[in-house]
This record gives sequence, structure tokens and C-alpha cells, in this order.
Amino acid sequence: MSTLAQLGLGFSVALEPANLLFCFIGVFVGTFIGVLPGLGPIAAIALLLPLTFKMAPATAIIMLAGIYYGAMYGGSTTAILVNIPGEAASVVTCLDGYQMARQGRAGPALGIAALGSFIAGTFGVVGLMFFAPVLGAAALRFGPPEYFALTFLGLTLVSYLSRGSVLKALLMAIFGLLLGTIGMDPISGEERFTYGSLTLGDGLGLVPVAMGMFGIAEVLENLAKALRGEVYEKKIKGLLPNRKDWKESFWPIVRGSVVGFFIGILPGPSGAMSSFTSYAMEKRLSRHPEKFGTGAIEGVAGPESANNAATAGAFIPLLSLGIPANIVMALFVGALMIHGIQPGPLFIRNYPELFWGVVASMYVGNALLLVLNLPLIGIWVRVLKIPYAILYPLIFLFCLIGVYSLNNNVVEIFIMVIFGVIGLVLRRTGFEGAPFLLALVLGPMMESSLRQSLLISRGSFSIFFGRPVSAVLMVLGLAFLGTSLIPAFKRKREKLAAEIGD
Repeated sequence: MSTLAQLGLGFSVALEPANLLFCFIGVFVGTFIGVLPGLGPIAAIALLLPLTFKMAPATAIIMLAGIYYGAMYGGSTTAILVNIPGEAASVVTCLDGYQMARQGRAGPALGIAALGSFIAGTFGVVGLMFFAPVLGAAALRFGPPEYFALTFLGLTLVSYLSRGSVLKALLMAIFGLLLGTIGMDPISGEERFTYGSLTLGDGLGLVPVAMGMFGIAEVLENLAKALRGEVYEKKIKGLLPNRKDWKESFWPIVRGSVVGFFIGILPGPSGAMSSFTSYAMEKRLSRHPEKFGTGAIEGVAGPESANNAATAGAFIPLLSLGIPANIVMALFVGALMIHGIQPGPLFIRNYPELFWGVVASMYVGNALLLVLNLPLIGIWVRVLKIPYAILYPLIFLFCLIGVYSLNNNVVEIFIMVIFGVIGLVLRRTGFEGAPFLLALVLGPMMESSLRQSLLISRGSFSIFFGRPVSAVLMVLGLAFLGTSLIPAFKRKREKLAAEIGD
């Protein structure tokens, strides 16, 4: 079947009334979550995942994908109007976006952010459409050694790019791998570390753990912060950029789209990393770098394009290899597995209507976001004034209802609350949740691949270095670990990680 015919199949799925409705709900809720300071796509998807259990798989993934890229859109609104990033990828947008608002140019800043995001998002979906099937076909030749090496590289790269100490990031990854062993042994079928609990028989549930560490902990952390900023009060006008704005923004949007898409494929905090890379690149290429930080529209156009292109790129390793590139994609793994779908090399072949339906829904969702974002700016300004004393207790209540509705199991509520407290303590002590959650998701696959490989090689670890693909991946992973211990590389890594954020 040709690509156009497959895309036609996708649009037939995406334009079904139910899928279209939930695509709209997803992008609207995502934008709302992105606008709220302190919340982001991770917390939003963790909180709303229970709503998808009774949906058809395509409908569920379409809505969750809409929340993801909708939150990327919404984060720019808070950054520009309040100087507080709605989510991590919008940190860089604060630098010039808020300065433009103070100069009376909030309209063009919001307009170029929305239009640049639409262009970049569309470019990213086109890239997803062509790259994912090719990578999926290549991955069909992967065996257990290649999958172990791929998961090893993913975890080391996430740890390498984490903010702060590499040792702390590696400890979190090891902690996640250890907790991933709870439940059924993948080879022998024996129960491990369940202590007679039926709930732990299937392992620690991803949903209660994620909702605790990134939902409850986020609420508790933000309640202790004075996040409230001064909302831009003047009437916002001139949302459509003029010819001069377009001239200055065109190439930053193009470059940001390309750079963001390819960074999105890499494991790690792709949204924040892509926006920071785009901003640094635009400042380096500019004839007037001194303008950056004082209200340069290129400093809004490039990063906003990059982080939205990265959202599409992040789906490629998930849908073609079954490997989540970041925490949000790890939650998508959970969503697919709840519906009995195993992401991986056979995903596109076995579920063409789901893959192409999600791709087509991204085209539709990007168009909906462009139509929604600009007219609703006034509403988002009012949303920013909601007292957190009202907002956060409602979020906490929704967490309790959502996790209980998963299996009608009170034990999972306790698991969520415990991991909420653990998540808060870890944040306060400088430990990050990203390596932990990715290790928890990748752990079972990593263990199975390791043990299958050692069974094939009769206990010899040389199997990982005797096959070209696994050897390259293992060497790259070891290189990231090694360079993080060399003082000169360590200082550069810490500087980069501190700038790109979580």
C-alpha cells in the first residue's frame, strides 16, 4: 500500500466523529494544562490516563497525543504573558517573549509562537510518517542483544542529560530497574518481591507510580512555591505578525523545525533540549546577537518551533522500536499495553489503522490548535488568575478518583500517595524522576533481552560486542558513562544539563 493510501486510511480513522471529538478535547485540555504554571504534559497525561481505559485504542492514543503537543503549544502563553514557563520546553521562550510583551508586542509574540508551532508540528508529522516505517522495518532484524544494547544506551543517555549529578541520575535508573523486577519472572514465571500481594503480582503499576511521582509530587511541590507572577494586563492586539516579523522569523522556524525533529528522536528531555539548542543556534547565526534577551522575535520563533517538532520526533522510537524516548512516551507505552497493544517493530504492520490514524490526527490537531490558540488568548489570561488554593485540591481529588478507577483497588491509591511523597523528597534532594520512570518501563524488556542473550551465548557477554549494531550501541552507551566521569567533559555536561533543565 502506498504512503498516500495509508495516509488516507489514517484520515478515515482520525475523522471519525468520536476520534475528532477526543482530538479536540485532547488539544484543548493540553493547551489548558500547558498554560497553567507548574503543570506540564507529564503530569497531565499521568492524571488523565485512567480516562482512556474504556476508549477504543485509537481514540485513547489520539486524545493523549493531543494533550502532549497541546501542552507544548500552551506553555508559550504563560512564558510570554507571565514570564513563568508553563512547562520545561518553554523556559527559553521567557527570555524574549516576556520582553516583547513588556514592549507592547505580546500579540506578535503569541502569534509567531502559534504559527511557528503549527508549521513545525506539521513538519514533524511528515517526518514521523516517513521515518517510523523505515526504522520499524530495520528493527525487525533486531535480536535480544540489539534490544538490550538499545535500552542500555537509552538509559545512559537520559542519565547523561539529566540535570545535576550523573551519579544521582544513575542511582535513580538503578532504583527503577530494581523496582521493575517486582512481579513475575519473565523466564521462569516465579513471583519475586510480591510478599503475597495480589496487586504486586503483575509488578508495580505504571499509572499509580507515574501519577504519584509526577502528579501528586508536582502539586505538593508547587504548593510550596510562589509561582504566581504578574499577568500581562494590557489589551493584546495585532496577533498576526507583520511582514518584518515574518522575514525575521522564517529561517528560525525552518531551522527550529529540523533541529527539533531530530533531537526529539533521541532519548532524553527532547522538548527542553531542542528549544535550548534552537535558541543557541539562532543567537550564534544572528547578525545582531545582542538583541537576544531584549525582545528578539527570533528568540520566540525558533525555540517554539523546535519543541513542537520534537513532540512528533519522540514518537518514532516508540512506534518503530517500542522504546520510549522520554517520560511522556513511557506513559504512552503504558496506555498501549493497557489496551493489549505491544509497541515495537511489528506495531505498524499489525496495527496500521492505529499508527496512521494517530499520524493523521496530528495533522488535524495542529490545525485545531492554530484555530483555538489565537482567539482564546483572553480566556487563557483569565485561567492564569485561578487561585491555586482552588485548583490544586481539585487536581489531587482527580488523582485519587483516576487511580482507583483503574482496577477498583485501594492498594493502588496507597502506592500513588507513597510515590507522591517519595517524588517530593527526591525533588528536594536533587534526584530526578525521569531516569527512574524510564528504567521502570524499560526494565522488564532490558532484563528479558539480557537473559535471552546470555542463554544464546551460554553466559558470554561477548555477544553484545560481536554483532555490529549491538556493539555500536554498547560502545556509545559506555562512552556517555565514561565521559561523564572525566572532569572536563563532566563540567560541560553539567553546564548543558543545567541550561536545558529537567
